Order: sequence, then structure tokens, then C-alpha cells
Amino acid sequence: MPRLKPSQDIQPLSAFRANAAGFLKSLRESQRPLILTQHGKSAAVVLDVAHYEALVEEVEVVRDLREARAELDRGEGIPHVDAIAQLKARISL
Repeated sequence: MPRLKPSQDIQPLSAFRANAAGFLKSLRESQRPLILTQHGKSAAVVLDVAHYEALVEEVEVVRDLREARAELDRGEGIPHVDAIAQLKARISL
């Protein structure tokens, strides 16, 4: 995702409401998120759907890795060779 440009990518909610289609077109073209403010404070972030999906997927992978690490730290893991053997056995069924 390209870097945020505060001069262009931070807009008041009222401006977004007045020209939502234009802002969405710009968002798709720039590939940068849009930060909306309300009463001078950040209120929401608008992302292109593809970037949102990629972020969610990345977060899920990081969570899976953290859980795997925690399981290994608790001694719940199995050796790599055994894991490969189990996977091969499942595939050949």
C-alpha cells in the first residue's frame, strides 16, 4: 500500500459526504487509504476492498503464527518429519 499523503488523504467527513464518488475514485487510483475526520479528530479509515482483504489475510496469518509459536512453547508441537508423514498419509487416502 502506498504511503499516506496527509495533505490529500485526510479529509473531513462532510467533504466525503459531499463528494463520496470522487473520493472513492481517487482512493482506487491512488491505492492509498483515506482518513476521515469528524469535529477535527480522526473518525474512520476508508480502504480499497482489495487492500482491506489483504490486511485481514495478513492479520490472520500473523495470528496463526503466534498460536503455533505458543503451542510449540507449551511443548505441543511435533517434529517436522512426523508432520510431513501425517500430511502424506492424509493425501494418499
